[in-house]
Amino acid sequence: MNRIATVATFAVALASVGSSPALFAQASPTPAAAAPAAAPKPEAIPAKIALISFEQAVFATNEGQKAINDLATKYQPQKTKIDAEAKEVDSLKQQLQSQPNLSDAEKANRVRTIDTKEKQLQRDGEDASAAYQQELQEIYGRIAQKVNGTLQTYASQNGFTLTLDVSGQQSNILQADTRTDITRAVIDAYNASSGVPAQPAASAPAGPAPRTAAPRTAPRTTTPRQ
Repeated sequence: MNRIATVATFAVALASVGSSPALFAQASPTPAAAAPAAAPKPEAIPAKIALISFEQAVFATNEGQKAINDLATKYQPQKTKIDAEAKEVDSLKQQLQSQPNLSDAEKANRVRTIDTKEKQLQRDGEDASAAYQQELQEIYGRIAQKVNGTLQTYASQNGFTLTLDVSGQQSNILQADTRTDITRAVIDAYNASSGVPAQPAASAPAGPAPRTAAPRTAPRTTTPRQ
């Protein structure tokens, strides 16, 4: 049985101050509007590019690791229950296969029992998995916003003009000098500012999973370019 291992923009309101008709009547004639200023001409600057595995960085921070550990602890009872249900279904199937001389009625009864328990197992697994993934997504979004702030500061302080997120499995980056990878540096910078202590070694995000489930991928995000 496979297991599932594992930002908001604010509208800016412009307040306008109304004027009374009397004030308009006393106002001097409005001068001709000035011509709009020319837009700044684009300027070529030396490029300094950095790479970051942003998704991995979020979960590798001390805060990310703590959140994963806490989430795993929260869902351990559900995982234990689902594991027990799966074990029971497997046991019933083995018993049925090992007793070929059962009557047709008894076989049909056992098949119905197995089918009922298997459907319950599937429902419990899917419900737990969906709830787990939802909370994992929320954790990721919350921490990712803060890590992105650290990334912006780090890139600015170190003169990077463009930062590329290479978290995806199908990244377009075919070759890069390892010195351009700032993932570890951003993680360390975030840990230093977050105040969250290092966590005990933790496994990859994992939670309750349905009996058949696709491998989990980290929630996708796009890191704002510099």
